[in-house]
Amino acid sequence: MASRLPHAVTRALGLAAFVGLNPRQTWLLRRLPRFWREARQYARAAGRGPFPLDPWDLEPILHDYFAEAGSASGHYFHQDLWAARRICARRPASHVDVGSRVDGFVAHVLAFMPVTVVDIRPLHSDVAGLRFVQGDACRLDAFADDSVESLSSLHAVEHIGLGRYGDAIDPDGCFKALREFARVLRPGGRLYLGAPVGRERVRFNSERIFDPRTLIDALGNLRLLDLQAVDDGGALIEHPNLATLARASYSCGLFEFTKH
Repeated sequence: MASRLPHAVTRALGLAAFVGLNPRQTWLLRRLPRFWREARQYARAAGRGPFPLDPWDLEPILHDYFAEAGSASGHYFHQDLWAARRICARRPASHVDVGSRVDGFVAHVLAFMPVTVVDIRPLHSDVAGLRFVQGDACRLDAFADDSVESLSSLHAVEHIGLGRYGDAIDPDGCFKALREFARVLRPGGRLYLGAPVGRERVRFNSERIFDPRTLIDALGNLRLLDLQAVDDGGALIEHPNLATLARASYSCGLFEFTKH
């Protein structure tokens, strides 16, 4: 039960926000006295200098007082770094990504090589090295069989077929996409797949959580080279146990496959 609590709290806060309640914002009001005290302190110190305080330009940011410098844990931090490091080490001639975060993983890879991004949603970008193909992951028509040397899809396949991003409702959408990944991957190439794993279920219309063995079986014509995971607490596990992952609440599986 303890392992489920953080995610359950997050979901409860999300539901509260959906109906117009924001407990977090209410709690932050406790920090207003400090804000006003420091605003008066700044106004006295700044005087008529180059940056005097104008009351019309007050912009209270109350959540950073006690926040950490950043987050070096969690699904996206570890999976983006995991995949980008492997691609950088292999240095393929080209790389294709399907549905991963452009402002996270894709940006990491763009630092050292061009990337072709496929997404069902439009993307407007003039970033050097980023080629965009708007398309459905269930039908990667822009790519021939055995044509892609290096392929990634991180925290994306769990959404396919749930309509969240404007795609058609299809309970088998995730499996159709996985079959397409296997079809286009070149023999000897690499597929880097990241997805939520744990007690298998669908949370419509947000996402699916997979038993990791479901994903491995769905890609049975590929060979699993490596499996790592991000556990329920956000820590990277380099040698996870499949049965343990299948009992998790909300972990992330990081799978590296190749094609014979």
